[in-house]
Amino acid sequence: MNIHEYQAKSVLKQYGVSVPDGTVAFTVEEAVKAAEVFGGRAVVKAQIHAGGRGKAGGVKLARSMDEVRAHAQEILGKTLVTHQTGPEGKVVKRLLIEALTDIKKEYYIGVVVDRATSRVVLMGSEEGGMEIEEVAAHSPEKIFRQVVDPAVGLRPFQARALAYAMNIPTDLISKAAEFMLSLYQAFVDKDCSIAEINPLVVTGDGNVMALDAKLNFDSNALYRHKDILQLRDLNEEDDREIEASKYDLSYISLAGNIGCMVNGAGLAMATMDTIKYFGGSPANFLDVGGGATEEKVTAAFKIILSDPGVKGILVNIFGGIMKCDVIANGVIAAARQIGLDRPLVVRLEGTNVELGKKLLAESGLAISSADSLAEAAQKIIQLVQ
Repeated sequence: MNIHEYQAKSVLKQYGVSVPDGTVAFTVEEAVKAAEVFGGRAVVKAQIHAGGRGKAGGVKLARSMDEVRAHAQEILGKTLVTHQTGPEGKVVKRLLIEALTDIKKEYYIGVVVDRATSRVVLMGSEEGGMEIEEVAAHSPEKIFRQVVDPAVGLRPFQARALAYAMNIPTDLISKAAEFMLSLYQAFVDKDCSIAEINPLVVTGDGNVMALDAKLNFDSNALYRHKDILQLRDLNEEDDREIEASKYDLSYISLAGNIGCMVNGAGLAMATMDTIKYFGGSPANFLDVGGGATEEKVTAAFKIILSDPGVKGILVNIFGGIMKCDVIANGVIAAARQIGLDRPLVVRLEGTNVELGKKLLAESGLAISSADSLAEAAQKIIQLVQ
């Protein structure tokens, strides 16, 4: 789950991380009122769940109340298109009004889970700012890492070593290390998947501050973080993904034209890879889970069909805990409720597979069956073409 920058900064402040003074605003008048505290010398920042806002015109500096009003009017309601939003962009519905900061130098700090080491890694670079992606791509030697032992957590000497490697001024090494330790603690306590500060800045008065903040959370751990769950902004999420979450379905919308319904994340990935291998394009990732009911399967089917980009559907089920006849009944129920008007290929294997195939064959619906994943992928690709 993602949250907005102003929300991330509020969470980090609880751990002693220094952030600029700021207020969220939902209207132009609220933005102007918030800027009065700073005498009009403020930053007007669009709040959307995507990076690259500055390059897209979503971050403006103001040095008077008139400029605050003009910037707020320009940004609120604007559709920002960044490298993370896709071509459709995101509409700005709220702003963060912050005090101008005396920036002496910009850096980058991030806490992530490294799949290669199965450890949390603290990363830092003195090349902070909007071009950090370019640094990672073309100058990876400028990004330094500290791998954290989960038994002891991030140690002060590791934070100090990273601060030195990043060329943070010597007199601010201790402050920078404290900042990193606090950021790491927030990452662990709140079950984050990413905690990114870009830029981390050193100010003219000798402070180490998070000028921007991005926190992503492990959705599987939200049950123990009710405070974080309350920060969810449904306006920033895909309607189909919101609907899927109501049924505890793992769904991610993609840009292809073949809808996928699979049980198990690994099998879902293999199904998508197979579709791509034979020249097709998956429209979604959808894992109905190992213990899905007929109701969940019906809901999953409806969510897939609600995507106008879907030209055909591939159902790939291995019946272990999940029984093939339950999947078959769910598919039949959904197809009848909605009115199946697109090609559908179903591959079933495992528990009650013969019963599942029999139910599909006797349904009277235009459903093609397949005995292997490769056959199923090729069939649905031919049908959508």
